[in-house]
Amino acid sequence: MSKTIKTINPYTNQVIKIYETFSDATLENYLKRGHQQFLKWRHTAIEERTALLERLGKTLAANRQEYAELITKEMGKPISQSLAEIDKCQTLIDFYAVNADQFLADALIETEAHESFISYDPLGCILGIMPWNYPFWQVLRFAIPTITAGNTVFLKHAANVTGCALLIADLFTKSGYPDGCFQTLLVTHEQIENIIADTRIQAVSLTGSEKAGKHIANLAGKHLKKTVLELGGNNACIVLNDANLDKYIKTMVHARMQNTGQSCIAAKRFIVEEGIYDEFMETFKQHIEAIETGDPMQEQTDLSVLAREDLAETLHQQVQNSVDMGATVHLGNSRKKTFYKPTILTHVTPGMPVFDEETFGPVAAVIKVENAQEAYKMAATSNFGLGCMVFTENTEAAKHQISQIPDGAFFINELVKSDARLPFGGTKASGYGRELSKEGIHEFVNIKTVYINL
Repeated sequence: MSKTIKTINPYTNQVIKIYETFSDATLENYLKRGHQQFLKWRHTAIEERTALLERLGKTLAANRQEYAELITKEMGKPISQSLAEIDKCQTLIDFYAVNADQFLADALIETEAHESFISYDPLGCILGIMPWNYPFWQVLRFAIPTITAGNTVFLKHAANVTGCALLIADLFTKSGYPDGCFQTLLVTHEQIENIIADTRIQAVSLTGSEKAGKHIANLAGKHLKKTVLELGGNNACIVLNDANLDKYIKTMVHARMQNTGQSCIAAKRFIVEEGIYDEFMETFKQHIEAIETGDPMQEQTDLSVLAREDLAETLHQQVQNSVDMGATVHLGNSRKKTFYKPTILTHVTPGMPVFDEETFGPVAAVIKVENAQEAYKMAATSNFGLGCMVFTENTEAAKHQISQIPDGAFFINELVKSDARLPFGGTKASGYGRELSKEGIHEFVNIKTVYINL
């Protein structure tokens, strides 16, 4: 007997739609279709694949408003940010449409052989397990390079954005992709293990929590399947004494509050040098208090509800536990169902949940330090390693600290963000492997050595 998936609007608490999960027989039909399509798709010329990418971009643009509105209804993202997410997907499509041919071309290597080169062959059927916080972007940044490399893709999306998952599958269908290139699976957690064990599945990409990453990596490892894991983070935002607050305070606020704070790469720990601390706190608080909150479907709304009530409860508990350990509430710390008021905590120290853990919501933990050396040391004090940002006028000095931060990204005078042109991923508890850029399209190919003598 199949189970059901219920999507709920987190702002209105109204049920959007109820879906039935796949029976094992239906799932088998999908797996079979994806594998059979791979056997043909892998031989499709790269010119044909990139031409389909261009059609995909046109379909995305034509349905921009519909896609954005469903994002907002299903997970509560303010509509202006949902539209921006769709637009960002467009840049991704455009990037691979132009560059995929070059990235996948044979790489000639001079050796003693008459001819030697590296070829990049697709692996097969790849499973993507994706989160709800960027329902289109997270999926497409995995799927587009993977499919363009000649693989076929199965999507297991977060249950609360099931409508988005089906719209993405329809996006590929409307754009003319062959049947089976991209398929959305409405399956239970129990069925996931069988999917990963299936010999037709060659690899798994997961974006999600540290807990989910460990579980999927364990399942995949048992069957010798490659994984790419993009997991959580508690990124540091270092604010040095010479930081230009007039120029960058809005960037710092956005680094924490974008997507209502529900971003793995958000600035979660603000490590502030004592010489600028008071000025920073005053300005930071003023800007956060000025954030427009409310109905996510209204264009003027900058911050709205969290995606589910249990997420708001978890965040509130993390804050309360930190306060019990000595943190001070400087602003906020109240919630009503799925709405969590933007919050600033001070006197935060290592060992507190808001320092050690990923806080998925509009909570900023602030740590005062004596000097830059202590700031960098504090930033590196984390089990996570997704990214770090530094605000300073002395960019040359900051560049000398790059190797001191063992994260996947180091941004100076800018918030950590993903960009199709640059590889994206983390270290330590933030996962491994890379998405985007050339590195991303090479994650799910067989990097094959070819050696020819006459």
